[in-house]
Amino acid sequence: MTADPTRTPLLLTPGPLTTHSRTRSVMLKDWGSRDPAFVDMTRQLRERLLTVVNGAPTHVAIPLQGSGTFAVEATLASLIKPDDKLLILSNGAYGERMIDIARRLNRRFLALHWPEHLPIDLQQVDKAVALDPTISHVALVHCETTSGILNPFEQIASIVLGHGRGLILDAMSSFGALPIDLSKFPITAVVASSNKCLEGVPGIGFSIVDKSAIAAAKRDNIPSLSLDLYDQWRGFENNGQWRFTPPVQVVAALVEALRLLEEEGGPAERLKRYQRNFSTLRSGMEQLGFRMFLDAAVQAPIIATFLPLDDVDLRSDDLFVALHTRGFSIYPGKLTMRDSFRIGCIGAVVPSDFEALIDACREIVSLKRGRS
Repeated sequence: MTADPTRTPLLLTPGPLTTHSRTRSVMLKDWGSRDPAFVDMTRQLRERLLTVVNGAPTHVAIPLQGSGTFAVEATLASLIKPDDKLLILSNGAYGERMIDIARRLNRRFLALHWPEHLPIDLQQVDKAVALDPTISHVALVHCETTSGILNPFEQIASIVLGHGRGLILDAMSSFGALPIDLSKFPITAVVASSNKCLEGVPGIGFSIVDKSAIAAAKRDNIPSLSLDLYDQWRGFENNGQWRFTPPVQVVAALVEALRLLEEEGGPAERLKRYQRNFSTLRSGMEQLGFRMFLDAAVQAPIIATFLPLDDVDLRSDDLFVALHTRGFSIYPGKLTMRDSFRIGCIGAVVPSDFEALIDACREIVSLKRGRS
């Protein structure tokens, strides 16, 4: 992949993010949502999503209109029955969001919390599940978009599956890049969206669900019409169509983005590009004096959280504005404890894009230092 000079601004964000020109161009066509061609496109979408995580033949892909949070809420609402009990593992804002969802759904749950800079502790998880036989499912975030921390999914899956419980993985910031293999770890569900490592545009969330789990879902237990994954699945299985108006151009863009992922060599090769992006970013920012929030051992090459400079009066909000005027878009921090900013290493971007970002940061820092 080479840099595309026509992109303005350059989104170096955790999603929405910079997309490939091919992904954008397919959205110029109109599609009828009931047309056979679009029904076939939906079939391709579901098959390609399964392929990313080796989900066939044990799992099914269920796309849903809306953001990733729509898909998380639909998954919890549909798979966690009123008499089930969910253990939520949280070390960031998106773990906390699942807690909020479970509470609003009036589902039985308990939560374990860790600080934003620490990964989920395996011994605590093992102990909690072993001591409470009423826990039916465990839920966690693979890569916390809050900080970029990578939680030990495979080890947690081994623990949870070993105890005979279900596992729901929020893979919003990992699906399409970090390893997830459902043939090795046949968990209950993996939830993600179109606009992060798959490099599509926003508008679709999806859940990759174990066939037996979705077949056991009961409509009477699901407190939502539009977020009913069981009905959504039955609709796809019966006639290949979405129950309600789908974002047709977003579907087309995601199918094209999945083709690009395949052409790149799959998630393993995409991860290598993201790692090169991250390495370029980290090295350049550290040379300017910025410090990373996370220790290297727990940092995923997806989203990097930086702390402000100690010797320059440059708040994260000021850096955000200064970079935007230079054609770059980053995200303000989402940490609860301190000022920070986030830079995404994902999207249709390459190391030279991050070299250009570093040059812009160097100019901004030099101007600030010259005034102090």
